[in-house]
Amino acid sequence: MNDLEFGTIKLHLRELMEERNLSLSKLSYRAEMQRTQLKHYYDGSIQRLDMAVLSRLCYALKCDLNDLLEYIPPAKQS
Repeated sequence: MNDLEFGTIKLHLRELMEERNLSLSKLSYRAEMQRTQLKHYYDGSIQRLDMAVLSRLCYALKCDLNDLLEYIPPAKQS
């Protein structure tokens, strides 16, 4: 079985940053994160989510975890 059969997780970081008019540099400062690490979340190339990073992002963006993450079920469920 491949992972896509279970659905995917979509990050809405880019959209939240645009709504709040935040740059990567400004958000990395607010969240006290390395800009390079934040960029992986921003461009969706992150493979494993880190709870501490998610907490920092929610705090810095003043949002709920549900605003940041979305579960997308597989197209065909068995």
